[in-house]
Amino acid sequence: MTEETLTETRPPVRHWPAVDLTGVDFDPVLTELMEEGPVTRIKLPNGEGWAWLVTRMDDVRMVTNDPRFGREAVMDRQVTRLAPHFIPSRGAVGFLDPPDHTRLRRSVAAAFTARGVERVRDDARRVLDELVDELLQDGPPADLTEAVLSPFPIAVICALMGVPAGDRHAMHTWTQLILSSAHGAAVSEKAKEEMGAYFTDLLGSRAGSTDEDVASLLGAAVGREEITLAEAVGLAVLLQIGGEAVTNNSGQMFYILLTRPELAERLRAEPEIRPQAIDELLRYIPHRNAVGLSRIALEDVEIKGVRIRAGDAVYVSYLAANRDPDVFPDPGTIDFARSPNPHVSFGFGPHYCPGGQLARLESQLLVDALLDRVPGLKLAVPPDEVPFKKGALIRGPEALPVTW
Repeated sequence: MTEETLTETRPPVRHWPAVDLTGVDFDPVLTELMEEGPVTRIKLPNGEGWAWLVTRMDDVRMVTNDPRFGREAVMDRQVTRLAPHFIPSRGAVGFLDPPDHTRLRRSVAAAFTARGVERVRDDARRVLDELVDELLQDGPPADLTEAVLSPFPIAVICALMGVPAGDRHAMHTWTQLILSSAHGAAVSEKAKEEMGAYFTDLLGSRAGSTDEDVASLLGAAVGREEITLAEAVGLAVLLQIGGEAVTNNSGQMFYILLTRPELAERLRAEPEIRPQAIDELLRYIPHRNAVGLSRIALEDVEIKGVRIRAGDAVYVSYLAANRDPDVFPDPGTIDFARSPNPHVSFGFGPHYCPGGQLARLESQLLVDALLDRVPGLKLAVPPDEVPFKKGALIRGPEALPVTW
Protein backbone atom coordinates (compact mmCIF):
# COMPACT_ATOMS: atom_id res chain seq x y z
CA MET A 1 0.00 0.00 0.00
CA THR A 2 1.45 3.36 -1.03
CA GLU A 3 1.83 6.43 1.15
CA GLU A 4 -0.95 8.11 -0.85
CA THR A 5 -3.52 5.35 -0.38
CA LEU A 6 -2.84 4.74 3.30
CA THR A 7 -5.78 6.48 4.97
CA GLU A 8 -5.33 9.52 7.16
CA THR A 9 -9.11 9.91 7.34
CA ARG A 10 -9.55 8.83 10.92
CA PRO A 11 -12.85 7.35 12.08
CA PRO A 12 -14.87 9.47 14.52
CA VAL A 13 -14.12 9.16 18.24
CA ARG A 14 -16.89 7.16 19.88
CA HIS A 15 -17.68 7.71 23.56
CA TRP A 16 -17.92 4.38 25.39
CA PRO A 17 -19.73 4.96 28.70
CA ALA A 18 -19.25 2.74 31.74
CA VAL A 19 -22.67 1.10 31.84
CA ASP A 20 -23.36 -1.64 34.38
CA LEU A 21 -24.59 -4.50 32.21
CA THR A 22 -26.62 -7.32 33.74
CA GLY A 23 -26.84 -10.96 32.78
CA VAL A 24 -24.58 -12.07 29.96
CA ASP A 25 -25.82 -9.51 27.46
CA PHE A 26 -23.11 -8.43 25.03
CA ASP A 27 -22.15 -4.75 25.29
CA PRO A 28 -24.29 -2.88 22.71
CA VAL A 29 -21.63 -0.17 22.26
CA LEU A 30 -19.02 -2.82 21.45
CA THR A 31 -21.44 -4.37 18.97
CA GLU A 32 -21.75 -1.01 17.18
CA LEU A 33 -17.97 -0.51 17.20
CA MET A 34 -17.47 -3.97 15.66
CA GLU A 35 -19.95 -3.11 12.93
CA GLU A 36 -18.24 0.22 12.21
CA GLY A 37 -15.04 -1.47 11.10
CA PRO A 38 -11.95 -3.38 12.18
CA VAL A 39 -10.17 -0.26 13.52
CA THR A 40 -12.17 2.41 15.36
CA ARG A 41 -11.46 5.18 17.89
CA ILE A 42 -12.85 5.34 21.41
CA LYS A 43 -12.98 7.60 24.42
CA LEU A 44 -13.59 5.90 27.76
CA PRO A 45 -14.97 7.57 30.93
CA ASN A 46 -11.59 8.32 32.54
CA GLY A 47 -8.06 9.31 31.58
CA GLU A 48 -7.28 11.63 28.69
CA GLY A 49 -7.62 11.75 24.91
CA TRP A 50 -8.76 8.89 22.69
CA ALA A 51 -7.39 5.48 21.71
CA TRP A 52 -7.59 3.08 18.79
CA LEU A 53 -9.67 -0.08 19.23
CA VAL A 54 -9.12 -3.27 17.22
CA THR A 55 -11.81 -5.94 17.33
CA ARG A 56 -11.11 -8.60 14.66
CA MET A 57 -9.34 -11.77 15.73
CA ASP A 58 -6.37 -11.49 13.36
CA ASP A 59 -5.73 -7.86 14.34
CA VAL A 60 -6.11 -8.59 18.07
CA ARG A 61 -3.56 -11.40 17.79
CA MET A 62 -1.19 -9.22 15.80
CA VAL A 63 -1.27 -6.28 18.24
CA THR A 64 -0.90 -8.45 21.35
CA ASN A 65 2.03 -10.40 19.89
CA ASP A 66 3.89 -7.58 18.08
CA PRO A 67 6.86 -5.86 19.80
CA ARG A 68 5.92 -2.63 18.01
CA PHE A 69 3.16 -2.26 20.60
CA GLY A 70 4.45 -1.85 24.15
CA ARG A 71 3.04 -1.76 27.66
CA GLU A 72 5.86 0.05 29.50
CA ALA A 73 5.13 3.30 27.67
CA VAL A 74 1.64 3.35 29.27
CA MET A 75 3.19 3.98 32.71
CA ASP A 76 3.77 7.68 32.17
CA ARG A 77 0.58 8.41 30.23
CA GLN A 78 -2.99 9.27 31.20
CA VAL A 79 -4.50 7.15 28.42
CA THR A 80 -8.29 7.13 28.12
CA ARG A 81 -9.45 4.23 30.30
CA LEU A 82 -12.37 2.58 32.08
CA ALA A 83 -10.89 2.57 35.59
CA PRO A 84 -11.41 5.82 37.50
CA HIS A 85 -7.99 5.49 39.11
CA PHE A 86 -4.77 4.27 37.50
CA ILE A 87 -2.19 3.10 40.03
CA PRO A 88 0.28 0.84 38.23
CA SER A 89 3.41 -0.29 40.04
CA ARG A 90 6.57 0.40 38.07
CA GLY A 91 8.09 -2.97 37.25
CA ALA A 92 4.75 -4.80 37.55
CA VAL A 93 4.54 -7.63 35.03
CA GLY A 94 1.47 -6.17 33.32
CA PHE A 95 3.50 -3.10 32.33
CA LEU A 96 6.69 -4.83 31.25
CA ASP A 97 7.83 -5.65 27.74
CA PRO A 98 10.26 -8.41 26.77
CA PRO A 99 12.97 -9.23 27.77
CA ASP A 100 12.11 -8.11 31.34
CA HIS A 101 8.59 -9.45 31.01
CA THR A 102 9.91 -12.81 29.82
CA ARG A 103 12.42 -13.01 32.67
CA LEU A 104 9.76 -12.31 35.29
CA ARG A 105 7.19 -14.74 33.86
CA ARG A 106 9.83 -17.47 33.69
CA SER A 107 10.29 -17.34 37.46
CA VAL A 108 6.79 -18.73 38.12
CA ALA A 109 6.18 -20.69 34.91
CA ALA A 110 6.59 -24.07 36.62
CA ALA A 111 3.59 -23.45 38.89
CA PHE A 112 1.25 -22.85 35.94
CA THR A 113 2.23 -25.73 33.66
CA ALA A 114 -0.11 -28.71 33.33
CA ARG A 115 2.03 -30.51 35.93
CA GLY A 116 2.03 -27.53 38.27
CA VAL A 117 -1.73 -27.17 38.08
CA GLU A 118 -2.25 -30.92 38.57
CA ARG A 119 -0.36 -30.53 41.85
CA VAL A 120 -3.37 -28.75 43.37
CA ARG A 121 -6.14 -30.85 41.72
CA ASP A 122 -6.68 -33.22 44.66
CA ASP A 123 -6.72 -30.40 47.21
CA ALA A 124 -9.07 -28.39 44.98
CA ARG A 125 -11.48 -31.31 44.64
CA ARG A 126 -11.42 -31.92 48.39
CA VAL A 127 -12.17 -28.26 49.17
CA LEU A 128 -14.98 -28.26 46.61
CA ASP A 129 -16.51 -31.46 47.99
CA GLU A 130 -16.53 -29.91 51.47
CA LEU A 131 -18.21 -26.75 50.18
CA VAL A 132 -20.89 -28.76 48.35
CA ASP A 133 -21.38 -30.95 51.47
CA GLU A 134 -22.07 -27.77 53.47
CA LEU A 135 -24.38 -26.44 50.75
CA LEU A 136 -26.46 -29.63 50.84
CA GLN A 137 -26.46 -29.84 54.65
CA ASP A 138 -27.67 -26.26 55.04
CA GLY A 139 -30.40 -26.89 52.48
CA PRO A 140 -32.08 -24.57 50.01
CA PRO A 141 -32.34 -21.74 49.24
CA ALA A 142 -28.73 -20.62 49.03
CA ASP A 143 -26.47 -18.06 47.39
CA LEU A 144 -24.26 -20.20 45.15
CA THR A 145 -21.71 -17.38 44.88
CA GLU A 146 -21.29 -17.06 48.63
CA ALA A 147 -21.46 -20.80 49.34
CA VAL A 148 -19.24 -22.17 46.56
CA LEU A 149 -18.22 -19.92 43.68
CA SER A 150 -16.37 -17.37 45.83
CA PRO A 151 -14.61 -19.50 48.50
CA PHE A 152 -13.52 -22.20 46.04
CA PRO A 153 -11.24 -20.11 43.75
CA ILE A 154 -9.86 -18.26 46.77
CA ALA A 155 -8.82 -21.56 48.36
CA VAL A 156 -7.31 -22.84 45.10
CA ILE A 157 -5.28 -19.73 44.24
CA CYS A 158 -4.06 -19.48 47.84
CA ALA A 159 -2.92 -23.13 47.65
CA LEU A 160 -1.10 -22.50 44.37
CA MET A 161 0.41 -19.29 45.71
CA GLY A 162 1.51 -20.86 49.00
CA VAL A 163 -0.67 -18.53 51.09
CA PRO A 164 -1.71 -20.18 54.39
CA ALA A 165 -5.41 -21.03 54.72
CA GLY A 166 -5.76 -18.65 57.66
CA ASP A 167 -4.93 -15.69 55.41
CA ARG A 168 -7.52 -16.43 52.71
CA HIS A 169 -10.09 -13.99 54.07
CA ALA A 170 -7.62 -11.10 54.10
CA MET A 171 -6.60 -11.90 50.51
CA HIS A 172 -10.23 -11.91 49.39
CA THR A 173 -10.98 -8.59 51.09
CA TRP A 174 -7.93 -6.90 49.55
CA THR A 175 -8.79 -8.28 46.11
CA GLN A 176 -12.36 -6.97 46.23
CA LEU A 177 -11.18 -3.50 47.25
CA ILE A 178 -8.53 -3.42 44.51
CA LEU A 179 -10.96 -4.53 41.78
CA SER A 180 -13.89 -2.27 42.69
CA SER A 181 -14.09 1.35 41.61
CA ALA A 182 -16.86 2.06 44.11
CA HIS A 183 -14.64 2.88 47.10
CA GLY A 184 -12.31 5.42 45.51
CA ALA A 185 -8.65 5.46 44.58
CA ALA A 186 -7.31 5.82 48.14
CA VAL A 187 -9.05 2.65 49.35
CA SER A 188 -7.86 0.61 46.35
CA GLU A 189 -4.31 1.92 46.73
CA LYS A 190 -4.26 1.11 50.46
CA ALA A 191 -5.49 -2.44 49.80
CA LYS A 192 -2.83 -2.91 47.12
CA GLU A 193 -0.12 -1.65 49.49
CA GLU A 194 -1.30 -3.98 52.27
CA MET A 195 -1.34 -7.00 49.97
CA GLY A 196 2.11 -5.99 48.72
CA ALA A 197 3.42 -5.73 52.28
CA TYR A 198 2.01 -9.18 53.03
CA PHE A 199 3.76 -10.73 50.05
CA THR A 200 7.00 -8.87 50.86
CA ASP A 201 7.07 -10.68 54.20
CA LEU A 202 5.96 -14.03 52.75
CA LEU A 203 8.50 -14.03 49.91
CA GLY A 204 11.24 -12.91 52.28
CA SER A 205 10.62 -16.02 54.36
CA ARG A 206 10.93 -18.29 51.28
CA ALA A 207 14.31 -17.15 49.94
CA GLY A 208 15.91 -20.59 50.15
CA SER A 209 12.77 -22.64 49.51
CA THR A 210 12.65 -25.62 47.18
CA ASP A 211 8.83 -25.91 47.32
CA GLU A 212 6.78 -25.61 44.15
CA ASP A 213 4.19 -23.01 45.19
CA VAL A 214 4.38 -19.55 43.61
CA ALA A 215 5.61 -17.75 46.73
CA SER A 216 8.45 -20.25 47.10
CA LEU A 217 9.39 -20.01 43.41
CA LEU A 218 9.43 -16.21 43.63
CA GLY A 219 11.29 -16.15 46.95
CA ALA A 220 13.94 -18.51 45.58
CA ALA A 221 14.27 -16.44 42.36
CA VAL A 222 14.81 -13.30 44.45
CA GLY A 223 17.34 -15.19 46.55
CA ARG A 224 19.25 -16.10 43.37
CA GLU A 225 19.03 -12.45 42.28
CA GLU A 226 17.22 -13.39 39.05
CA ILE A 227 14.44 -10.92 39.84
CA THR A 228 14.10 -8.10 42.36
CA LEU A 229 11.88 -8.31 45.43
CA ALA A 230 9.74 -5.45 44.06
CA GLU A 231 9.22 -7.34 40.79
CA ALA A 232 8.35 -10.54 42.66
CA VAL A 233 5.85 -8.79 44.92
CA GLY A 234 4.17 -7.06 41.98
CA LEU A 235 3.79 -10.40 40.20
CA ALA A 236 2.46 -12.13 43.32
CA VAL A 237 -0.19 -9.44 43.79
CA LEU A 238 -1.28 -9.71 40.15
CA LEU A 239 -1.51 -13.51 40.26
CA GLN A 240 -3.40 -13.51 43.55
CA ILE A 241 -5.96 -11.01 42.25
CA GLY A 242 -6.29 -12.85 38.95
CA GLY A 243 -7.07 -16.09 40.76
CA GLU A 244 -10.43 -14.73 41.87
CA ALA A 245 -11.56 -14.07 38.29
CA VAL A 246 -12.88 -17.64 38.31
CA THR A 247 -15.64 -16.50 40.70
CA ASN A 248 -16.98 -14.12 38.07
CA ASN A 249 -16.43 -16.46 35.12
CA SER A 250 -18.09 -19.41 36.86
CA GLY A 251 -20.88 -17.14 38.11
CA GLN A 252 -21.69 -16.20 34.53
CA MET A 253 -21.25 -19.81 33.43
CA PHE A 254 -23.79 -21.09 35.95
CA TYR A 255 -26.12 -18.16 35.24
CA ILE A 256 -26.21 -19.41 31.63
CA LEU A 257 -26.70 -23.06 32.65
CA LEU A 258 -29.46 -22.16 35.12
CA THR A 259 -31.29 -19.85 32.71
CA ARG A 260 -30.95 -22.31 29.81
CA PRO A 261 -31.66 -25.61 31.56
CA GLU A 262 -31.49 -27.54 28.29
CA LEU A 263 -27.74 -26.83 28.24
CA ALA A 264 -27.30 -28.08 31.81
CA GLU A 265 -29.30 -31.23 31.03
CA ARG A 266 -27.12 -31.95 28.03
CA LEU A 267 -23.98 -31.69 30.18
CA ARG A 268 -25.52 -34.05 32.74
CA ALA A 269 -26.39 -36.54 30.02
CA GLU A 270 -23.09 -36.26 28.14
CA PRO A 271 -20.30 -35.71 30.68
CA GLU A 272 -17.68 -36.47 28.04
CA ILE A 273 -18.40 -33.17 26.24
CA ARG A 274 -17.92 -31.01 29.35
CA PRO A 275 -14.34 -29.83 28.64
CA GLN A 276 -15.30 -28.74 25.12
CA ALA A 277 -18.55 -27.17 26.39
CA ILE A 278 -16.67 -25.20 29.05
CA ASP A 279 -14.35 -23.81 26.39
CA GLU A 280 -17.39 -22.66 24.41
CA LEU A 281 -18.88 -21.02 27.52
CA LEU A 282 -15.53 -19.31 28.16
CA ARG A 283 -15.64 -17.96 24.60
CA TYR A 284 -19.20 -16.73 24.96
CA ILE A 285 -19.36 -15.09 28.39
CA PRO A 286 -18.47 -11.37 28.61
CA HIS A 287 -15.60 -11.49 31.09
CA ARG A 288 -15.20 -7.77 31.64
CA ASN A 289 -16.61 -4.33 31.06
CA ALA A 290 -15.20 -2.42 28.06
CA VAL A 291 -11.45 -3.09 27.64
CA GLY A 292 -8.43 -3.77 29.87
CA LEU A 293 -4.94 -2.32 29.60
CA SER A 294 -3.85 -0.39 26.54
CA ARG A 295 -0.65 -0.58 24.57
CA ILE A 296 1.34 2.22 22.94
CA ALA A 297 2.49 2.05 19.33
CA LEU A 298 6.28 2.41 19.40
CA GLU A 299 6.46 3.18 15.68
CA ASP A 300 4.02 3.82 12.85
CA VAL A 301 2.04 0.65 12.11
CA GLU A 302 -0.60 -0.06 9.51
CA ILE A 303 -3.68 -2.09 10.46
CA LYS A 304 -6.30 -2.78 7.80
CA GLY A 305 -5.17 0.25 5.81
CA VAL A 306 -5.30 2.61 8.81
CA ARG A 307 -2.11 4.25 10.02
CA ILE A 308 -1.51 3.95 13.76
CA ARG A 309 1.09 6.59 14.57
CA ALA A 310 3.98 6.14 17.00
CA GLY A 311 2.78 7.23 20.44
CA ASP A 312 -0.89 6.37 19.81
CA ALA A 313 -2.70 4.29 22.43
CA VAL A 314 -4.23 1.03 21.18
CA TYR A 315 -6.75 -1.25 22.85
CA VAL A 316 -7.71 -4.75 21.80
CA SER A 317 -11.07 -6.33 22.63
CA TYR A 318 -10.80 -10.03 23.37
CA LEU A 319 -14.59 -10.10 23.79
CA ALA A 320 -15.04 -8.82 20.24
CA ALA A 321 -12.43 -11.23 18.86
CA ASN A 322 -14.36 -14.08 20.47
CA ARG A 323 -17.41 -13.00 18.42
CA ASP A 324 -15.55 -12.57 15.12
CA PRO A 325 -17.86 -14.20 12.54
CA ASP A 326 -14.91 -15.00 10.26
CA VAL A 327 -13.51 -17.25 13.00
CA PHE A 328 -16.66 -18.39 14.82
CA PRO A 329 -19.67 -19.10 12.58
CA ASP A 330 -22.88 -17.85 14.22
CA PRO A 331 -20.83 -16.35 17.09
CA GLY A 332 -23.86 -15.30 19.18
CA THR A 333 -24.93 -18.93 19.58
CA ILE A 334 -23.61 -21.28 22.27
CA ASP A 335 -22.52 -24.39 20.37
CA PHE A 336 -21.07 -27.16 22.53
CA ALA A 337 -19.88 -28.94 19.36
CA ARG A 338 -17.86 -25.92 18.17
CA SER A 339 -14.49 -27.10 16.91
CA PRO A 340 -11.95 -25.71 16.53
CA ASN A 341 -12.50 -23.06 19.19
CA PRO A 342 -9.46 -20.74 19.18
CA HIS A 343 -10.95 -18.22 21.63
CA VAL A 344 -8.79 -15.61 23.34
CA SER A 345 -10.58 -15.45 26.69
CA PHE A 346 -7.24 -15.78 28.46
CA GLY A 347 -5.55 -13.27 26.18
CA PHE A 348 -2.85 -13.81 23.59
CA GLY A 349 0.86 -13.18 23.13
CA PRO A 350 3.40 -12.54 25.90
CA HIS A 351 0.72 -11.26 28.32
CA TYR A 352 -1.44 -14.39 27.94
CA CYS A 353 -3.01 -15.15 31.33
CA PRO A 354 -0.72 -17.65 33.11
CA GLY A 355 -3.71 -18.99 35.03
CA GLY A 356 -5.60 -20.25 31.98
CA GLN A 357 -4.96 -23.94 32.73
CA LEU A 358 -5.89 -23.42 36.38
CA ALA A 359 -9.13 -21.64 35.45
CA ARG A 360 -10.12 -24.50 33.12
CA LEU A 361 -9.40 -27.05 35.87
CA GLU A 362 -11.54 -25.13 38.39
CA SER A 363 -14.38 -24.68 35.89
CA GLN A 364 -14.43 -28.41 35.11
CA LEU A 365 -14.39 -29.37 38.79
CA LEU A 366 -17.25 -26.93 39.50
CA VAL A 367 -19.38 -28.20 36.62
CA ASP A 368 -18.78 -31.83 37.63
CA ALA A 369 -19.55 -31.26 41.31
CA LEU A 370 -22.61 -29.04 40.98
CA LEU A 371 -24.30 -30.78 38.05
CA ASP A 372 -23.70 -34.31 39.40
CA ARG A 373 -24.22 -33.73 43.12
CA VAL A 374 -27.07 -31.19 42.97
CA PRO A 375 -29.18 -32.52 40.09
CA GLY A 376 -32.21 -30.32 40.86
CA LEU A 377 -30.19 -27.10 40.96
CA LYS A 378 -32.19 -24.11 39.64
CA LEU A 379 -32.49 -20.37 40.13
CA ALA A 380 -34.51 -19.31 43.16
CA VAL A 381 -35.51 -16.01 41.55
CA PRO A 382 -36.44 -14.92 37.99
CA PRO A 383 -33.33 -14.41 35.80
CA ASP A 384 -33.76 -10.62 35.73
CA GLU A 385 -33.69 -10.51 39.54
CA VAL A 386 -30.18 -11.99 39.79
CA PRO A 387 -28.03 -9.05 40.99
CA PHE A 388 -24.90 -8.32 38.95
CA LYS A 389 -21.82 -6.38 40.07
CA LYS A 390 -21.92 -2.61 39.73
CA GLY A 391 -18.96 -0.28 39.33
CA ALA A 392 -16.60 -3.19 38.69
CA LEU A 393 -14.04 -3.68 35.95
CA ILE A 394 -14.99 -7.34 35.60
CA ARG A 395 -18.48 -8.74 35.09
CA GLY A 396 -20.27 -11.35 37.15
CA PRO A 397 -23.22 -11.96 39.49
CA GLU A 398 -23.06 -10.31 42.90
CA ALA A 399 -25.10 -13.26 44.14
CA LEU A 400 -26.62 -16.33 42.50
CA PRO A 401 -29.75 -17.32 44.46
CA VAL A 402 -30.47 -21.03 43.90
CA THR A 403 -32.67 -23.81 45.17
CA TRP A 404 -32.95 -27.54 44.43
